Amino acid sequence: MNSQLLSRRDLDFLLYEWLDVEGLTARPRYAEHDRSTFDAVLELSQQIATDHFAPHNKLSDANEPTFDGERVHLIPEVRKAVEEFANSGLLAASLDAEHGGMQLPYVVGSACIAWFQAANVATSSYTMLTLGNLNLLLAHGSAEQVDTFVRPMLEGRFLGTMCLSEPQAGSSLTDITTRAVPQDDGTYRLFGTKMWISAGDHELSENIVHLVLAKIPGGPPGVKGISLFIVPKYLVGRDGAVGERNDVVLAGLNHKMGYRGTTNTLLNFGEGVHTPGGAPGAVAYLVGEPHRGLAYMFHMMNEARIGVGAGAAALGYTGYLKSLAYARERPQGRPIAGKDPATPQVPIIEHADVRRMLLAQKSYAEGAMALVLLCARLSDDAATAPTEEERAEAALLLDTLTPIVKSWPSQWGLAANDLAIQVHGGYGYTRDYDVEQHYRDNRLNPIHEGTHGIQALDLLGRKVTAGGGAGLAALAARMNQTAERAVQAGGELADHGRALKNAADRLVEVTATLWAPMDVEAALANASVYLEAAGHTVVAWIWLEQALTASATADADADDPFYRGKLHAARYFFRWELPRTGPQFDLLASGDRTTLDMPADCF
Repeated sequence: MNSQLLSRRDLDFLLYEWLDVEGLTARPRYAEHDRSTFDAVLELSQQIATDHFAPHNKLSDANEPTFDGERVHLIPEVRKAVEEFANSGLLAASLDAEHGGMQLPYVVGSACIAWFQAANVATSSYTMLTLGNLNLLLAHGSAEQVDTFVRPMLEGRFLGTMCLSEPQAGSSLTDITTRAVPQDDGTYRLFGTKMWISAGDHELSENIVHLVLAKIPGGPPGVKGISLFIVPKYLVGRDGAVGERNDVVLAGLNHKMGYRGTTNTLLNFGEGVHTPGGAPGAVAYLVGEPHRGLAYMFHMMNEARIGVGAGAAALGYTGYLKSLAYARERPQGRPIAGKDPATPQVPIIEHADVRRMLLAQKSYAEGAMALVLLCARLSDDAATAPTEEERAEAALLLDTLTPIVKSWPSQWGLAANDLAIQVHGGYGYTRDYDVEQHYRDNRLNPIHEGTHGIQALDLLGRKVTAGGGAGLAALAARMNQTAERAVQAGGELADHGRALKNAADRLVEVTATLWAPMDVEAALANASVYLEAAGHTVVAWIWLEQALTASATADADADDPFYRGKLHAARYFFRWELPRTGPQFDLLASGDRTTLDMPADCF
């Protein structure tokens, strides 16, 4: 029976037929692998996600965490699932062998994680945050910090978080006030409050390792004065044993629209409820050098942004598959040309408007998943490509695409979930079916790890202008190469290729137009429109890549519905979706100041 979480057939197509993941095994880092090992870990991921994560998805949503003033309570199935994930070794899937890792390509690891995000995005958050935490410490922590905190995380004994936001600061990290006071023994004592901390308190593990941004008194102002600290819930002895309670206190839980199975917390550091070593203040350990905390945290934040996009793609994907199954099984109505009430009703997939909604979902979900896996493949290339030039280009492309891979799936995966509810009709608006929860869960993704607006400012304000526009130039070159291949292929693919080239050229042209007056405020006023237009252009490129790959095989097997479905979805995207960018580019090129000029007191 086909899974309604993800399509393994599609993952195989993306990994092996399009991205040539098998080719990575020619590189020394992945030389011990082949397709059989990749398939084995993908199958393991699907099995654990199906057996241990999916079954309690609705249960943990209906029975969200509670706090009795002392302890957080979660349903027991969450702990069991987290343990199963830890015992599988998947936390270390892409890590170096010296850390107990499998040294799998990051792109394969990303496909594995997608199964868990589709099955239960809330429970998977505990493990995904831990993975980001330990990857940061492996990159920037000391050997002692790795031994003390990373190894227990890899074993599943400790779980991790990231603590950035504060009630008064939100996304404006320059305004954080949490302070870290140096101590004579080389440690620090933290005092402050952190807000919106996912997985910030629970009893799923022996310990929680918080990575906290704070300022050391006397440091530079603004973000240049931010440092990064490890603050464990419980102090850890030299022998690795969990010991005294640190001065970290849960002040309360936030109650969310979705992601209800993940604790979302307000944490107080250093309020004196606990006095480790006989003194108030949360004991903290500096990561790396002082005042470089934001740079270090971006290691985790960028990984988290790609993870947010992956989660949004997975939720859009499972919603699509469930609405597709429903449309095939639900009889209702008759063909427009056959209204005889004596004839049997037809499945709703026979109705054109339902097929429109399913085709839109397919284009969003499969396009988003392909975008996520492309970025994961770029991460592999940035680390292991044979030449310095190839590694640099991959890193440049990944950096440019990061705001898009975070935001495009978050917007359009959510749109897919909205359509999944619509396909179900009235049933979709009830809790009897999964699709309403997928929508609520996915609604967080346009917000956390940087809203659409923040990603838009990052893309237009930094990524496409850095290095004289090198990232945008590299991206446009890739898109134009694909467009040229399509034109040479002829037929409908040639039409798609010409449409992509026009969109890519307009993206470059409009970017230059926006920045020509050197008016930063005006250039960035419509950055969100720019992000959406750029995202649709990129996903059109990805759909053309998929269509070219599918076409090469479909010519030999014209009756295979999988490849014909790919080609039809590409046609849909180029005829229905890419044309959205035309008016958006026109608006951007006009220098419109409507939003900028609206006085605040006129709303």
